[in-house]
Amino acid sequence: MDQRVTVLSESRDDPFALHLAASAVLDDRGTVVGWSRLAQDLLGYPETAVIGRPALEVLIDPRDLRAAKDAAATCRRAGGWFGVLAVRHRSGRLVEMAFRARALLRGGDVHEWFLVGAPATEVLEWQRDRAVLDGLFRRCPIGLVVHSPEMTILRVNRAVERFTGVPAVSFRGMPTGALLVAEDARNSVDRVRRVMQTGRSLVSTEQYARLERDPARERAASVSAFRLEDPAGRVLGVAETVEDVTERHRARLRLALLAQAGARIGTTLDVGETAWELADVMAPQLADHVSVDVAQPVTRGEEPAQGSMDPVVRVAVRSVLAQQPGLPQPGGEPVEFPPDTPQARCLADGQAVLESVLPTDWFSMEPRQGEHVPDPDVHSLIVVPLAARGMVLGTMSLWRSRRPDPFEADDLTLAQEIASRAAVCIDNARRYTQQQQTALTLQRSLLPRAVPHQQAVEVAHRYLPSRAASGPGGDWFDVIPLSGARVALVVGDVVGHGLHAAATMGRLRTAVHTLASLDLEPDEVLSRLDDLVNLLAAEQEAVGEQSVGDQVIGATCLYALYDPVSRLCSAARAGHPPPAVTTPDGQVSLLELPAGPPLGLGGLPFEARDIELAEGSLLTLYTNGLIGERHIDVDTGLARLCAALTRPADPLERTCQAVVDSLVPAHPADDIALLIARSRVLPPQNVASWQLPLEPTSAARARTLTTAQLTEWGLEHLAFTTELIASELVTNAYRYASGPVTLRLIRERSLICEVTDTSHTSPHLRRARTTDEGGRGLFLVAQLTERWGTRYTREGKTVWTEQSLLGQ
Repeated sequence: MDQRVTVLSESRDDPFALHLAASAVLDDRGTVVGWSRLAQDLLGYPETAVIGRPALEVLIDPRDLRAAKDAAATCRRAGGWFGVLAVRHRSGRLVEMAFRARALLRGGDVHEWFLVGAPATEVLEWQRDRAVLDGLFRRCPIGLVVHSPEMTILRVNRAVERFTGVPAVSFRGMPTGALLVAEDARNSVDRVRRVMQTGRSLVSTEQYARLERDPARERAASVSAFRLEDPAGRVLGVAETVEDVTERHRARLRLALLAQAGARIGTTLDVGETAWELADVMAPQLADHVSVDVAQPVTRGEEPAQGSMDPVVRVAVRSVLAQQPGLPQPGGEPVEFPPDTPQARCLADGQAVLESVLPTDWFSMEPRQGEHVPDPDVHSLIVVPLAARGMVLGTMSLWRSRRPDPFEADDLTLAQEIASRAAVCIDNARRYTQQQQTALTLQRSLLPRAVPHQQAVEVAHRYLPSRAASGPGGDWFDVIPLSGARVALVVGDVVGHGLHAAATMGRLRTAVHTLASLDLEPDEVLSRLDDLVNLLAAEQEAVGEQSVGDQVIGATCLYALYDPVSRLCSAARAGHPPPAVTTPDGQVSLLELPAGPPLGLGGLPFEARDIELAEGSLLTLYTNGLIGERHIDVDTGLARLCAALTRPADPLERTCQAVVDSLVPAHPADDIALLIARSRVLPPQNVASWQLPLEPTSAARARTLTTAQLTEWGLEHLAFTTELIASELVTNAYRYASGPVTLRLIRERSLICEVTDTSHTSPHLRRARTTDEGGRGLFLVAQLTERWGTRYTREGKTVWTEQSLLGQ
């Protein structure tokens, strides 16, 4: 009968391998009767020097004789011995050797002893390696699976036993991928086979490892694999390390969802749209069903009443059962929550509610509104408040029905974080709506109650109403702080008198404020005002409020814009008297501006002129009532005005009163508005500007420059926020502009950050449309700053932000 012989390769790491270990044979009296060549090489004794002689006499030092005899006695009693002895080399030095001794029977009672020895250091190292291998299978917390070349499991360690709940011995002979769901099993088999065939190891490859007995439970494992080979290179199998990283995997998914929420929520300033964006993010990534409910006043731009329950409306719903549901009714669907429901408790105390396992009768407590109802099979619920700036604006409810896993504490934390960010966006939308409504109310304002604080100019003003029987006129003035530490100076005069003239003046003044906030050039502001006056006249004619002869069909206006950094003043006028400029040495002149047509005529362009003002110059704006009184002509009035302005160093209030005393009679026939501004210059050390190339490293360069400059100014507490703002604005310029970018920091009553590029693209206007996809960074900038916006020049645009010097 044929016999098969399998030749095995010895490991080079085994110190007792045939080609490494020394061997000898002793008779029962301890005499050497056999000696190997490896023993001769290791100890230096030829066979003739040891055979026939007692081993203790030849090989053992007298000092170690007692220990050697004890080992021999133990060997006789136990039939063998394994230990370390010091053996004498032929040269006289001692060699630490590890021995294995076994008894051999020759016949009868005759015994011989077979000894195998190797250097002790090598044997001890080998023992440690064996201990490591034993630890991997018995005590290692990371799973270990050994696969055979036939794709069966040879052995697993106890960590795999804990991971699967199956005893380790039961795995022997199982097919690779056993116990896993079909999809994950295929991936496991493919992974092992690929390593088996190619020999290329896998390192920390994350794989799903869902068990067949619990397929709905999501499990993730980090797998590393390498091929096993014997010393001759023959493939013995594949070893895999398997680490349970389910929690880390879930944490990464939560982090990705958080980033997605930052990108998708708050792209518009609309309460309803923001609520829908929130619902879209949460389902189906975190929940199977989502509803967003807000206090009804919030949808109108009002603040919800604190301490009392406002009516609640459902403004957004998303469910895995209906991915494209219809929109709720305009303004939201009314919802009433009984006092004992989680939503009612959340609205009342502003605290999140986690119901990991819902009671069976929960659905009877849920108000069923139209077709937007959650699945009756829901089993887990999270309710978080939408709270911003100390106000509870509403709630977000998350349900799970299709996923068997209940919500856990980490899910609640994630939901709270996303809801908190969304609440700020909803509140921004609410405040925007409120501001729009406030702007309509401000149109009824007649005159500014006080000049706003700003650093660009020192201002003094007078408004003197006429005593005419026709009623108040439409004169007005304004000082409007703008971005970049600039200021707009405005004086206007609506044609006519009476309530209609006053109302139109209020509308135009509001319009000027609105246009100024857009940072338009003076000529463009007047062009927009011209369109507005035409529209107002058309409206009055259409409704037949009064006779055509009394229609308010025109107005004059002077708009000047002063920059204390560049000392440049840009001004344009629409049929208005020119401003007077007084130099620091007392020279007075009228600024030669193209007259431009009065507002309301239309069809003709307006032109602006730039002039550089020395520090301490006076810029005087006025209406024609100051110089056009019936008892004097215009030239005489202008001469008197210039004469009253020749002392620029005097206090402005004194100068202003001197003009009034020189030109205004006791009972003026027309309204008079007078505005005198003394120019200031921002110190150069308060301004830092850099031109950055249009390249990917510009954002990093902007952060470095910003941090260094703020440190020099002693504003280190603003460095983190400001470098983030500068980086975001420079990145936007890099993405959309085509020329160099200028970064400028201004330290004034606030910290101003500006980024100028050659593009005329309007980032905030594009974000306001629901079809836009970009703009995530600018909304982040908006939340980190007190104010921000965009102004345009003929060469491009500047995106600016303002921050309080005290920080946030």
